[in-house]
Amino acid sequence: MWVGWFAHREIATAIDLLLSHEQFRFENPDVVSNALIHYRARPFLSFTDCLILEITRKAGHLPLGTFDTNLARIEGAQRLA
Repeated sequence: MWVGWFAHREIATAIDLLLSHEQFRFENPDVVSNALIHYRARPFLSFTDCLILEITRKAGHLPLGTFDTNLARIEGAQRLA
């Protein structure tokens, strides 16, 4: 699946490379790693959606309300009518 200019797999690979880079650091690498797991497993989601869900989960503010039916399929998200 293509997302903008890059394929879903290319985005996942780039994020994975950044996670394992020696000099590049994420503020919450566990959040990014968990988001990447969801993103790889569900090509119909954007990485941004997965990241927002994992940030919400880490903050303890679940469920994440969403109008996106695809995002609502992930545990921790709830579809708003």
